[in-house]
Amino acid sequence: MTNNPLPPTDYAHLLAEVRQHIQHAQTRAVLAVNAEMVRLYWQVGQLLHARQAQQGWGAAVIPRLAQDLTNALPELKGFSSRNLDRMVAFARAYPEPADFSPQAVAKTPPPTARAPASLLWQVPWGHHALLLQTEKDPTVRRWYMEQAVAQGWSRSTLQTQIAQAAHTGQGALVNNFAQRLPASQSELVRQALKDPYVFDFLTLETHFHERELETALIGHLEKFLLELGQGFAFVGRQYPLTLGEHEFFLDLLFYHLKLRAFVVIELKRGDFKPEYAGKLNFYCNIVDDTLRHAQDAPTIGLLLCQNKDSVLAEYALRGIDKPIGIASYELTRHLPSTLQSVLPSIETLEAELAARPAVPPSSDPSTS
Repeated sequence: MTNNPLPPTDYAHLLAEVRQHIQHAQTRAVLAVNAEMVRLYWQVGQLLHARQAQQGWGAAVIPRLAQDLTNALPELKGFSSRNLDRMVAFARAYPEPADFSPQAVAKTPPPTARAPASLLWQVPWGHHALLLQTEKDPTVRRWYMEQAVAQGWSRSTLQTQIAQAAHTGQGALVNNFAQRLPASQSELVRQALKDPYVFDFLTLETHFHERELETALIGHLEKFLLELGQGFAFVGRQYPLTLGEHEFFLDLLFYHLKLRAFVVIELKRGDFKPEYAGKLNFYCNIVDDTLRHAQDAPTIGLLLCQNKDSVLAEYALRGIDKPIGIASYELTRHLPSTLQSVLPSIETLEAELAARPAVPPSSDPSTS
């Protein structure tokens, strides 16, 4: 073995490769620990549920069990009375985990040999607790689980998606994907897009210009990408396309890593107009001819308007030969009805502020 130093470029590649292996191993270890913990929690919950059903044990056994476990294993975490209750609820909600197999969600990572045992083990416990607390419909819970695994959602992101009722918007945009793409690709594209998109992280004046919206979205690119969903890679803003002696500029150009396709996004302020679809179709044609590689899927167009008439949008897509989706966007998040009923209105707040006595200026020289 010689002591010749590696060239700087070779060493950089070596370092990057070793780091990648370490990070992948760490990720696998974390996932394995989570899977075993969730499986254990289900087993404990199933055991308690069975004893309660078969022997008529009351709820009082759970606090006693929590205390005895703490006394016997003081270093043990996660077995409080409250969490034991969650375990029982978890086992009741999913009596047959083996039947709860993962389904394809916009190219969900391929399951390992052990993964088919249950999708449940792939979801962190905190996510399960949140879903059991907020969603009664098992079909809806399953949808959020599949998306959390496919998109890599944190608990806070999952909470945001639930607050937005994301399951009602996924794939709901007006589109012509079924007519313009193979069935398998059409469904993946439909799952990857939604309606509406919520840009509540922006602060824009009421009468903003489209370029201001575009600038604001790129200024918050990380949050914008999170709202778009996993797989979107930013290519450019006002991306130039040349056709003969003419030059055109795309509002936003992305490449979707899972769909293996360019995605052209056009932003429009106000209501949808039929001519917008034709213009976006034109842009997709140019991208297909000038940027798309042989292994890429057809370019997808996504038109985002503040408002849209779905019937008008459907008619506008007839005869369009490129796969295009039309969705709306919101700049503020709608409050759940439960909160709307308890929060004061703007008029109430203004009336209360007007009724308060004015605060006289301080005469203390130290405050001047």
